[in-house]
Amino acid sequence: MGAFLLVLAAKMVASAAVVVIASYGVERAGPLVGAMIATLPLSAGPAYVFLALDHEPDFLREAAVASLPAISATGLFILAYAGLARRRGLAVSLGAGLLVWVAAVPLLRALAHTLAEAVVMAVLVLGACLAAGRALRGSGAVPRRPGRRRDVAIRAGIVMTLVAAVVLVGRAAGPAAAGVLALAPVVMVSLAVILHPRIGGPATARVLVLSLPGLAGFVVALAGLALTVERLGAAAALSLALLISVAWNGAILLAARHRSAHPLEPSR
Repeated sequence: MGAFLLVLAAKMVASAAVVVIASYGVERAGPLVGAMIATLPLSAGPAYVFLALDHEPDFLREAAVASLPAISATGLFILAYAGLARRRGLAVSLGAGLLVWVAAVPLLRALAHTLAEAVVMAVLVLGACLAAGRALRGSGAVPRRPGRRRDVAIRAGIVMTLVAAVVLVGRAAGPAAAGVLALAPVVMVSLAVILHPRIGGPATARVLVLSLPGLAGFVVALAGLALTVERLGAAAALSLALLISVAWNGAILLAARHRSAHPLEPSR
C-alpha cells in the first residue's frame, strides 16, 4: 500500500507540473494558440498512461469508448460557460457549465454504446457546439496581466485531484468510469478559474470557445486508440493518439495562419 501511494503521489506531481507549465503558455499566447495548447492531451494523456501501466489493452479500449461522451459533454460545458461568462461571474458561469457536463455525460453514454455510435454522437454534438459557439466567440486580443503565486497552487490542485481520481477509480470501478474521468474538463476548468478573474469573462469565454475544434481532434485520437490498442499494444496506440492530437491542432494553427496571411479579397 505504501509503494502504491508513493507512485500515485509521483503521478499527481508530474501531471500537475505539465498542466501548470502549459497553462502559463495559454496566458502568454494568442487566444487560438492558447486554445490549441489547452486541447492537447495534457491531463488526459498522463491519465491514460497511468491506466495503461495498471491494466490490459482491452481496458484501455473500453475506457476510450467511454471517454467520447465526456468529450461531447465538454463541448456543452463550454457553451454553457461561455454563454454566461460574458455577463455573469465565475461561480455562476463555471457552476452552470459543470452541471451541464455532469448531466450530459450519462445521457450521452446512454445513447452511444459502441465505438461507432460514440464517434457519430461526438461529431454531431461538437458540430452543433461549433455552430452555436460562433455567436459567443467575440473578438479582440486577450489582455495580459501578472500572475499570482496562488494561481500555481490552484492549477496544480485541480490536476492532481483529477489524476488521483482517475487512478483510484480505474482500480476500483472499471474502465467506463475511468474513461469518463480521464476526459473530465480539468484543463478548461483550470483556465476558467485562473483567467476569468484576471482577464474577464468575455476574454476567457473566447479562449474556451476557440478550443472546440481542438476537441474534435480528441475524438479522432480516441477513436484511433480504441481501434489500435489491442492490435499494437498500449505504448504504440497511445503514441499514435498523441501524434493525431498534435497533428490535428497543428493543422488548425497552420490553416489559421494561412487565412490571416492570405485573406480573401472582397468581391467586386
